[in-house]
This record gives sequence, C-alpha cells and structure tokens, in this order.
Amino acid sequence: MSKEKIFANGFSFKRSEKAPSFVVGNLSVKKEDAIEFLNQHEDGGYVNLNINMSKSGTYYVELDTWKPTQQPKTKQSDNEEVPF
Repeated sequence: MSKEKIFANGFSFKRSEKAPSFVVGNLSVKKEDAIEFLNQHEDGGYVNLNINMSKSGTYYVELDTWKPTQQPKTKQSDNEEVPF
C-alpha cells in the first residue's frame, strides 16, 4: 500500500556534478510558497522533509509523513524484578 506523495512547495534541490565532492547539492527556497507549506504541515514545531531521486534521476523534496507506531504500554506485574 503506497501513500500519496506530498511534494514540498517552495523547495527545490539540485545536485551539480561539477561541484566538489564535499558539496552534496543546493537547496533553493521560494519564501512565500515555503512559508505557506511549512505552516500547513507543521507538527510540534517541525516539518520533516526528504530529498529523493525520481526514477528519471531528478531530485525532489517531499514531506516526510512517517509517524512511529505507538506500542501499548504493558503493565509490569508486581513479582517481576526491574533489571536495574
């Protein structure tokens, strides 16, 4: 099952093959579009983005929608010892 991609409006990443090896790439931000996108997708003060490569070899910036699954807290029985 695949989730729909949410492209990060206002963000553009480019990699230059002519750049030195320590330069990963360039990130451009279109302020007006980026601020609107950030305000729309903010979660606890953060917006997580992924820089991905398409099948055609171009880079794109996508909203990271991954959320950890909450594990149910198990109640420790009275006769179990705590390991510390």
